[in-house]
This record gives sequence, structure tokens and C-alpha cells, in this order.
Amino acid sequence: MTLTDIRLDALDRLESEAVHIFREVAGEFDRPVILFSGGKDSTVLLHLAVKAFWPAPVPFPLLHVDTGHNLDEVIEFRDRTVERYGLRLHVASVQDYIDDGRLAERADGTRNPLQTVPLLDAITNNKFDAVFGGGRRDEERARAKERIFSLRNAFGQWEPRRQRPELWNLYNGRHKPGEHVRVFPLSNWTELDVWRYIERERIDLPQIYYAHQRQVFKRDGMWLTPGPWFGPADGEELVTKTVRYRTVGDGSCTGAVESDAADIAAVIAEVSASRLTERGATRADDRLSEAAMEDRKREGYF
Repeated sequence: MTLTDIRLDALDRLESEAVHIFREVAGEFDRPVILFSGGKDSTVLLHLAVKAFWPAPVPFPLLHVDTGHNLDEVIEFRDRTVERYGLRLHVASVQDYIDDGRLAERADGTRNPLQTVPLLDAITNNKFDAVFGGGRRDEERARAKERIFSLRNAFGQWEPRRQRPELWNLYNGRHKPGEHVRVFPLSNWTELDVWRYIERERIDLPQIYYAHQRQVFKRDGMWLTPGPWFGPADGEELVTKTVRYRTVGDGSCTGAVESDAADIAAVIAEVSASRLTERGATRADDRLSEAAMEDRKREGYF
């Protein structure tokens, strides 16, 4: 077989790019870390990291910023995955910051915007110089602006004007003491790419990504799960629906969608027909303003 006989399909090319990025970071940085929440994107990210360094173990620890309002199924999956691969997991707890007064609970109960300070403290305290995230450009306008290697200043802030050109798969990881680089190996993937890769690689996910019956209540046009995040409130009726989650996050602002997609083939068909990204359809924290995500990224958010 010659090189001309090798034909890579779209998923092969995306996988190859992501593996290259992981290995590039391993060669350029001293203390990388992978953000891992147990959601589909971070699970695919971890799967790619395992492939990049196999048969050696993944040489980076994991970091989860835990809002305390995560769905139980996701936390159970997170812990099971960490044990399966024998990885080190750092947990930055929003609840700890609320308990000791460093953060205050929001009136709306949403904790996603409160993740920034614990994240930046964890990066600083552990001296992480490269932070892998599962962000994709198709998710949201602010994420579409970001490079694969995204420099953050000494305060962890994103400065769009300091974005560097990335030509011919050359990535510039130079940074000053105190700065770090966010790295997004899934930048060029779409939600449909992610699901097709999950199908091809037979990647295990939390079962809430597939249709199941659940008690939910409606708020701001979304079906939310009841929990310690102030819901359901007066006038919000609790009903049983067949739903699934397209994305997972803080339970107070991450909605489920009505769906009969109980297996991966049905999910792929559903995503193929959708005209809304998962964040646009199910994330209330992105509806706070037209520039909600960009504002949070400038402060140091994912």
C-alpha cells in the first residue's frame, strides 16, 4: 500500500488533527490539564487523549469545576470514567466558595456564571499552563472567534486582539509567567461530527443524552429538572415527559428537549435535522444578553 492508497474520511481528519494538538501540547507545555465534566464533548476529548498517548497513560490530570447543581447521572459517570482510566481528578467546588463567602448565590439560582473564579484559582494554584477544553466553534458566536490555542493573560482573561494566526497547523504556545493557554482540539468539529464519532468509536455517555422519561417543569421555554436550584417555583407545573439532554451543565440553566431518540442512530438523525445548536436551544445562561458568552470569556470563563 502506498500513501496515495490511504483515504481519510472527515472523522479521520478531525481525529488526526485533535491527536496532533494533544501531542503538540505535551511537547510545548509543562503542566497541562483537561477540563472534564462528564458531558459528551469532554468525554470525546478524553477519548482522543487516550488515543494520542496509547499505550502510555494520559499524561495530564483532569479538572472539573463542580457547580454543586450538576445532574446526579453526570457526576456518577464522571467518577466512573476517572476510575476506569486511572486518572487524577481535581475538583474546584463552587459550593465551597459560596460556603466561605468568596462567592454569593445568584437570585436566579444559576451557578454557571459562578464557575469562573474557582476555575482561575485552580489553574493558578496548580500552575497549569495549558488547559484543554471541549469548546467547538459551531456552538456559539464567541467560541467561533477563538483560536485552537487561545492565550489568556495573567488574570485568566481572553483578549480577542491578542489572538494569534494559526497557519499550516502551527500553534504558538508562548506565554509569559502567570499566563496560560486554553486549547480546543474540537474547534473544527460540529455537534453532528461529535455524535458520529461517538457512534463509530462506541463511546459510553451518561444515559441522559438518550430519550427517557423524566419529571420536568417549564421555564423560559425550556424543560428543567427539579432540584436544589429553586424549581419548580409557584405556577410551574411538574409533569412527566420523554426527554433527552443535548448538553449538560448546571441544572438550573440546562434544559432538556422532548425527544424519542433513545439510541445513537436516532440521536444522529435528530441532530441532522436540527437548525439550532445545543447551546442555543437549551442553555439559559447564554440568553442573559446578546454577548453573554463573550462577556464571560473575557472574564476567564471556558
